[in-house]
Amino acid sequence: MKFVPSPLPFSLTAAAAKMERDCTVRRIRTQQTQQQIQQDCRDEAAALNGLRRRKHKPEVRAGLLGESSAVLLLFGFVCLLWLLVLISLQQLVISSPGHFNAIRARKHLEQITSVGPRTVGSPENEILTVNYLLDQIEQIRTESKSGPHSITVDVQRPTGSFSIDFLGGFTSYYDRVTNIAVKLEPKTTAQHFMLANCHFDSVANSPGASDDAVSCSVMLEVLHSLANLSTPLKHGVIFLFNGAEENILQASHGFITQHPWAQQVRAFVNLEAAGVGGKEVVFQTGPENPWLVQAYVRAAVHPFASVVGQEVFQSGVIPSDTDFRIYRDFGNIPGIDLAFIENGFIYHTKYDTPERIHIDSIQRAGDNILSVLKHLLMSEELADSSSYRHGNMVFFDLLGVTVVAYPARVGTIINYMAAVATVIYLGRKCMLTSNAGGRYMRDLACAACVAVLSWFVTLLTVLIVALLVTLAGRSMFWYTHFYAAVCLYGSAAVGKILLIHTLAKNLYYGGVSGVDLSERFFDVSLLLWCCALLFLTQRGLCSAYVPMMMVVFPLASKLLLTKHFRARGASLQYSVLYLLGLSVPYVHIMFLIWVVFEIFTPILGRSGTEIPPDVIMASLITLATVILSSYLMHFIYLSCSTKRMLSGLGSVFALMFVLVCCGLFFPYSADPSSPRPKRVFVQHSTRVFHALDGSVERSDSGLWINSLDYSGMQHITPHVPQINDSIRTRCSDQLPYCGFPWFLPVKFLVKKNWYLPAPEVSPRAPLEFRLLSRQDTEWGTVKMSFEAKGPSHMSLYLRPEGGATLIGWSFGDGTPQFDLSGEYFIFYSHGLDAPTWSFWFEIQPSRSSDVPPDEGLISLAISSHYFFGPDRRSEPLESLLKRFPAWAFPSSWVSTYHMYRY
Repeated sequence: MKFVPSPLPFSLTAAAAKMERDCTVRRIRTQQTQQQIQQDCRDEAAALNGLRRRKHKPEVRAGLLGESSAVLLLFGFVCLLWLLVLISLQQLVISSPGHFNAIRARKHLEQITSVGPRTVGSPENEILTVNYLLDQIEQIRTESKSGPHSITVDVQRPTGSFSIDFLGGFTSYYDRVTNIAVKLEPKTTAQHFMLANCHFDSVANSPGASDDAVSCSVMLEVLHSLANLSTPLKHGVIFLFNGAEENILQASHGFITQHPWAQQVRAFVNLEAAGVGGKEVVFQTGPENPWLVQAYVRAAVHPFASVVGQEVFQSGVIPSDTDFRIYRDFGNIPGIDLAFIENGFIYHTKYDTPERIHIDSIQRAGDNILSVLKHLLMSEELADSSSYRHGNMVFFDLLGVTVVAYPARVGTIINYMAAVATVIYLGRKCMLTSNAGGRYMRDLACAACVAVLSWFVTLLTVLIVALLVTLAGRSMFWYTHFYAAVCLYGSAAVGKILLIHTLAKNLYYGGVSGVDLSERFFDVSLLLWCCALLFLTQRGLCSAYVPMMMVVFPLASKLLLTKHFRARGASLQYSVLYLLGLSVPYVHIMFLIWVVFEIFTPILGRSGTEIPPDVIMASLITLATVILSSYLMHFIYLSCSTKRMLSGLGSVFALMFVLVCCGLFFPYSADPSSPRPKRVFVQHSTRVFHALDGSVERSDSGLWINSLDYSGMQHITPHVPQINDSIRTRCSDQLPYCGFPWFLPVKFLVKKNWYLPAPEVSPRAPLEFRLLSRQDTEWGTVKMSFEAKGPSHMSLYLRPEGGATLIGWSFGDGTPQFDLSGEYFIFYSHGLDAPTWSFWFEIQPSRSSDVPPDEGLISLAISSHYFFGPDRRSEPLESLLKRFPAWAFPSSWVSTYHMYRY
């Protein structure tokens, strides 16, 4: 056998010669071992060839990206996808079928809001708005009289009560609130009906254009379009214009539990708002009626929906609720909940005016509601909706182009298939020779620990920064300057993750190539997303489709690029193709991130004084950073260096931290084009405290001031020096609800209060309250009956004393509910011409002999709230409000607080 001279050193040449001699000797062995000998020779030859290649081609920095290239690729990728999200959000209406007339709907909107705020019980709500709606409905009925449909109108004024766990739980009582119900059906009559719901009342001090006058305007025009159809509908539709939604869902409860038409309702569509204009999003459906989602997906002209929003909203994280809850819980009816979500900064403020709602938003909502109702009113499912109640639906929007929807059980199958594919992909790497497979599993576990550790350390670091900002008195600097928060908290989060992985790369993985590390951390990201997928799927959450996408698309792109990556490393072509494979899940993740910040940023401006909003904002930005960085860690290890990245991020963080601490970013804005008001409640109140015998123990009057955000009065004091910490007041634990006239049970959220002494209030219709009877029952309890007469809004607080127990009352089903730290809250409202409010309580006295006889059984307080008319006028209140800066929005009214002991 001839030998070819080798260019390798002598030692390698000798090793090769020895291998050849060993192979020659093995050839004389028996035929039984011949095949194994040949295999051993091939393996040794392959090892020798590998040794030659490594000797001739060192792998240091082989196949790595330059730092500048890595930065440009990643920054360009994120910016491009963010731009796509923003462009899709701006495209409200691409084309319209033209069946809905947005011009007429806008005229309705302007007319409804022209009367001003429409609180329950006010003439604006109960007379002016009701008359306008009835006039317009009558015109539609007259115009369509010769058509194939008939219109029936009923004005309902229900009375009732119910308990609800919203805001910690309370009981609601309503008396003669207003509903306008309009039944549209074929002249041959119908047995099954859809319900379309909006509310025309508003909160005090707000014209309520988006919440919810625009929805009622859309419904009027949808009624006009359906009434004038030449072809009769198969089923009927009830348009409910309800007049008491802002009083925590009272009018819808009155309709669904008392109106005779409610028995024929099979499903509903509810139109709401948590912002002003933009796209209306489907954020709740069901329960368990997938045919409704399928109908929306098929019929909506501009579909926009997210099951993630549904599961987040129904988790209770968002402090809000809609009539959807009432129809679902009290009517057992499935439905669709839609709402405008953009620009929630001016939700429930004086800035919620018609001119801020783009006509394309009205056109979009009208096209969708009209087409969905037409589809449902001609469907077979509506006639027997219970037969189609089988499971939930996974549904999500793709950049406003289309909505993907499929049954949750199909989603479960897809999720498990994605998980199995991940296990197979990772398992193949573990199924190497025993040593290599075990080493891979150890390396993968170690890398996963590094990744998770980087997330926890990053979150801790960013939270420390948020606390420092809060302690410096610069909380909520991002309220008007959102991208300042991205620069501060985002640079800290990205920089910390990058620093930890750089240290791991240089110190812990010093002997491992960057290419191998990039491959390993891709597998880590895939493994962690697979764990999230399995966890959410096991919990039965439809939102599991998000980690499913974050598993399927990256895995598929990585498999397609494996040969290219092994051959050429991190070339520019590979990098672009890799990022292209991530684009679909990442653009959807960025859309969800936009939704989260669009909803939660305004909410943090009205979430009370106890939750540091910078901690929440910093946590959300860190979570977004962790999610987006998962598969992009691949590039950290493919980059030759990260020094300039870390220097740039450190510089941005240091500069932003200094600017924020110097107070450059003021939280609020009075810019007419984009206001960001500070929300303040101011009540001119008189408090009267009565003894057991009914005599007045003491009384006082003042301006009671609540800040609805964490910053308190620190920005108000320079403009109104009287409002400072010297007039801070604390909760009096011995008094029902701290001794103040709370409108809703939110004292656990708003604990920072200010009380500025002022003259006594003197409403024209003062509160009348008295004990009617006190009766000792035969089973040892005490039953007390009361009556009250006052303004349209009153709050009743009750607290048993001395070990007594409240065992019965006249509200709801008679069983007291929602004992909030030993107190009960009853919210009351009435429409026009309501009778005196009568109610009773049954108390079980304490059997202990240690209770002082003069303490009484209960402490009972009642507050009256005057929003409108002559009773609201208060010179001290108006004088104070004039001194508030332009960027502050105070909701204000006159209140009284009377506390009794029995």
